[in-house]
Amino acid sequence: MKIAAAQTIVSKDLSENGATIQVLLDAASEGVKLVNFCEGALSGYSKAQIAAPDDWLSFDWNAQEAELRRIATLCGKLGIFAVVGGAHMLSATSRPHNSLYVFSASGDLLTRYDKRFLSNSEINDWYTPGTDPIVFEIDGYHFGCAICIESQFPEVFAQYERLGADAVLFSSYGIPEHFQIALRAHAGLNCLWISAATPAQKAQEGPAGIIGPDGNWSALCPASPTSCYTVAVLDREDPDYDIPLQKARPWRAKARLGEIYREKMVEDTRSQNRSTY
Repeated sequence: MKIAAAQTIVSKDLSENGATIQVLLDAASEGVKLVNFCEGALSGYSKAQIAAPDDWLSFDWNAQEAELRRIATLCGKLGIFAVVGGAHMLSATSRPHNSLYVFSASGDLLTRYDKRFLSNSEINDWYTPGTDPIVFEIDGYHFGCAICIESQFPEVFAQYERLGADAVLFSSYGIPEHFQIALRAHAGLNCLWISAATPAQKAQEGPAGIIGPDGNWSALCPASPTSCYTVAVLDREDPDYDIPLQKARPWRAKARLGEIYREKMVEDTRSQNRSTY
C-alpha cells in the first residue's frame, strides 16, 4: 500500500487551505491509498493562523464544515483516504479539540482523533484534550494517529504497537530536530511506519517524510516552502524490514509479557538442582 505525507502551505483562509488540500489529494490519487496532512492543515493552528485564544469565538465553523464536506466528497470521487488537521468545536463557549479528521475512500468521515497530550500553553489557553487513541484499518493495514508534542510521549507509540497498528500518522505544525530524533526512535523501538506531515512554511526545520519500521527515513519532501508530498510503500513482506517486522516486533511483544523469562528461570533452577546430585 502506498501512503503519502503532505507538506502544504497553511494560511488564515479556510477556503484557500481547503483548495490546497484538494489539489494535493488529486495529484497524489494515482496509486496512493492515503494522504496525511499536518496539524491545523485546514483550520490553521494556534499561535500561528489563530493569533489569540479569543479568535475561536469568531472562528467560522460553518465555513470549515463546508470545506470538510468538499474534501470528503473528493475522497469519494478519487477513492482515497485523507487525514486532515483541523479544530473541532465542542460548544460555543468551550475551547475546541485539536483534531485529525479521517475521511474514507467512500467519502465518509471514518473517525476523528483528538490530541490527548497538550502543551502547557495549549491546555491553558487554546484547546481541550482528547481522551482515546484511534486505530482504523485499510486493506488489512492498521493506522493510529498522533499530533505534534505527542512525539515526546513514548507511551503514545507503545500503546499503538500494543493495539496492533502497522503505522502511526503523525501530524505536526513543524518537525524540529528533537521531534525527528524521537519519531525515528519510536518507529525503530516499536517497529512501526511513521508518516510525518508538516506545513510547508516550517519545512526548513524538518520536511514531511515517512520513517520505516527500522527507524530510518524511507521518503522525504524537499525542505522548501512549497506544497508537495512524498510517498512510501507499506509492505510487511519487504525483505528490508524482515528483522524489525518478522523478528524484532513479535519477539519484543513476547518478551514484554515476561513469561519466557519466568520459564527460563524455572528451567535453570531445575538444572541447578539436578547438578547437585
